[in-house]
Amino acid sequence: MRIGILTGGGDVPGLNPCIKAVVHRVVDDGHEVLGIRRGWGGLLACAPDDPLSIKDNTLPLDRNVVRRVDRSGGTFLHTSRTNPGRVRPKEVPDFLRDRATGDGPFDFTDHVLSVLDALGLDALVPIGGDDTLSYAVRMHQEGVPVVAIPKTMDNDVHGTDYCIGFSTAVSRSVQFIHSLRTSTGSHERIAVIELFGRYSGETSLVSAYLAGVDRAVISEVPVDVDRLSALLMDDKRDNPSNYAMVTVSEGATMAGGQMLVTGEADAYGHRKLGGIGDVLGEEIKAHTGEGIVAQKLGYLMRSGAPDSLDLMVATNYAVMAADLAVEGSRGRMVALRNGTYTNVPISVTGEGAKRVDVDALYDADQYRPKVRHVGGKPMFLY
Repeated sequence: MRIGILTGGGDVPGLNPCIKAVVHRVVDDGHEVLGIRRGWGGLLACAPDDPLSIKDNTLPLDRNVVRRVDRSGGTFLHTSRTNPGRVRPKEVPDFLRDRATGDGPFDFTDHVLSVLDALGLDALVPIGGDDTLSYAVRMHQEGVPVVAIPKTMDNDVHGTDYCIGFSTAVSRSVQFIHSLRTSTGSHERIAVIELFGRYSGETSLVSAYLAGVDRAVISEVPVDVDRLSALLMDDKRDNPSNYAMVTVSEGATMAGGQMLVTGEADAYGHRKLGGIGDVLGEEIKAHTGEGIVAQKLGYLMRSGAPDSLDLMVATNYAVMAADLAVEGSRGRMVALRNGTYTNVPISVTGEGAKRVDVDALYDADQYRPKVRHVGGKPMFLY
């Protein structure tokens, strides 16, 4: 067999170990692995009758190629947010421009299918979040044997309790939050720490829970600045060091407002998020008169090597996915459910939205985690 592997969407720690483990499992059984560069973008940009194009967009993988990749974060295959089913005019490869008539977006799925056929792939292992896997579902519907691996710092892929990258993102966040205590406390200010999280506030909530942050603003619950400001002032007065801290999801909103977005929408309909921490900090300052430390952790959360949990999950997901692909399984996604490794239909990713259970885990009036009972819950409570 010849199995293709790609990484799409945002990078997370654990992708390189995952790729390496797939290669080891597949090659040890006498099969081949072909890495596809830049996610779905590599298949879109590949001209199957041009050897140079194939070389630029793919990479044969063996033990020597992946020998050291697990020692660093990110993905050495690179990544993109390309959706071959919705290609904007400026993103159409030159050799496909004669087909790009009209305003777009254009669906080049038939081209991707022809590339997969020309590359001689018997199965495809895409590693990604909701967006990347939504096109994997399309590939499955088109008859491509797909076995997917979920990854995203937001941990919000429906159908699995855990996605590669979440543990490291939380670990990084907790570390930086504690580091920020020194400056925040020294200046007796209020720290507003913005974390990644578009529609799910899980990263903000869990990081605040583990780091002992005073308050947490999440995507699921709009924040009333008057009430939050009053609570933070209480926290500051109650703290012997006279400071307070609040985490905020980048997708959070203020009461009556909308998410802060910039730029044009990407191929999956998302505009760039970010800035709510600064805006919320200015609002808190206006309400309290206190000095603000506004810190956007952003890419620091997803930089560097994975922690031991992400390393373990990435490796085990890879072995499971490779086994399924070699066995001839189609349309599956590896997953963790109730602490057990399993696999589910890939279509489940589009059957719902994974969000914080506000009633069970969040005090919406006090803007803080509310964890009373953990018996019977998954490791990360969600």
